[in-house]
Amino acid sequence: MIIFPNAKINIGLNIVEKRTDGFHNIETIFYPVKIYDSLEIIESLETQFFAHGIDIPGNTNDNICLKAYQMVKENIDIPPIHIHLLKNIPVGAGLGGGSADGAYMIRLLNQKFELGLSVEQMQQYARRLGSDCAFFIENTPVFAVGKGDEFFSQELNLEKYFLVLIKPDIHVSTVDAYGGCKPEKPDTSLQLLAHLPVSEWKNTIKNDFEKTVFKKYPPIQKIKEELYRAGAMYASMSGSGSSVFGIFDKEVVLPHLEMEHKVFYGV
Repeated sequence: MIIFPNAKINIGLNIVEKRTDGFHNIETIFYPVKIYDSLEIIESLETQFFAHGIDIPGNTNDNICLKAYQMVKENIDIPPIHIHLLKNIPVGAGLGGGSADGAYMIRLLNQKFELGLSVEQMQQYARRLGSDCAFFIENTPVFAVGKGDEFFSQELNLEKYFLVLIKPDIHVSTVDAYGGCKPEKPDTSLQLLAHLPVSEWKNTIKNDFEKTVFKKYPPIQKIKEELYRAGAMYASMSGSGSSVFGIFDKEVVLPHLEMEHKVFYGV
């Protein structure tokens, strides 16, 4: 059985406060986009994980898909499987690709073996894998708070716009992104600002990570500037980077950016 985990972008990201557990409370809007991995499971005599496509850093045995399987198996008797992941969502891009793979693994196990897990139960499993994993269980736009794992429904539809996503050959670590950031509660909730026309987002919706990341990686800031020069109504880094997206009111082609970066159109 095959399923297709998708990426997400962040519409704004405010670092609100430092938590006592060392994490940060944030507020952001998660919005699903049309960039996909492919995830397949096949019943087998022993459980094995196979990765294809884009290289995934780290030990294969620590992959989030395998962790998701092992976590569910702790509570439910499911058979051994072969897991095949075809990686297409860029890694280290602020697109939630790994989180999506883990969450979709839970969804796939639930569907394949008819486990009868509710949305809430699957979300609880997903939260154990990572802060934003639970978003991908329902996979609809949400206003996210806390560590990025507490959700409120967000009415937001960008289908009439043309989205372009640029992924430079730069990996931004979470440590780098948070370094130098000063938590601060915003004057106006991002949840309210997102209801403004997209043409007004440029001056109202921000990503707090940009200040730190742009300083260390100027090419990422340059991509954002290039998107605005190309006519974007709104442009922003997604999450902690390094990908940058632009929202246009019409279809565009950006060959000058294609020469240096990976470009996804109409996502």
